[in-house]
Amino acid sequence: MRILLVEDDIRLAETLAEALTDQRYAVDVVTDGEAGWDQAKVLEYDLLLLDVMLPELDGVSLCQRLRSHGYSMPVLMLTARDTVSDKIAGLDAGADDYVVKPVDLQELFARVRALLRRGSATSPPILEWEALRLDPSTYEVSYGEMPIHLTPKEYGLLELLMRNGRRVLSRSAIIEHVWSLETPPEEHAVKVHIRGLRQKLKAAGASEDLIETVHSMGYRLNQG
Repeated sequence: MRILLVEDDIRLAETLAEALTDQRYAVDVVTDGEAGWDQAKVLEYDLLLLDVMLPELDGVSLCQRLRSHGYSMPVLMLTARDTVSDKIAGLDAGADDYVVKPVDLQELFARVRALLRRGSATSPPILEWEALRLDPSTYEVSYGEMPIHLTPKEYGLLELLMRNGRRVLSRSAIIEHVWSLETPPEEHAVKVHIRGLRQKLKAAGASEDLIETVHSMGYRLNQG
């Protein structure tokens, strides 16, 4: 899951980005509203986290612009002012929810999870593929009764594959969804992480080709 954080307080932005990255999200950070607009046009984001008070273009105006151009990803506003009028302005602009500063990280995580579930209304809360189960709310993965312990990147890869099923994902598409812009790897790194993921799935009892390589195209889940 990829999040765009638009926050001009550098220290807060770094703190939130690090915390969200620890929660298995790929996070890109920009520091003004116009940069947020430019970034949202370049990549497909699963959620936007917008500060209300931003230079160049404030968060409410950015949200209005996104909605007027047909962008439907969930928007979570950050506001330093816990007043009814500010909340109404954000919601009327098209925001889905808001968090008041100083940010309580556990509340932020819960609201992000709720919005991502709402944004993927057609997807079940727990992802399943044959005997493989992944719970996005707890980051728990199992095959049958066997728990599987994954690195953050392995988890991100598996979640992306399970959300797409038989759809083929290229290495570049995987990088776009799982890695942040600050740390994009070479495409070979995807192959390395896929290999590690396959080994852990096999150790839990899954077939060797549960993750299928589609020659010259990418990867997808295999049906037994």
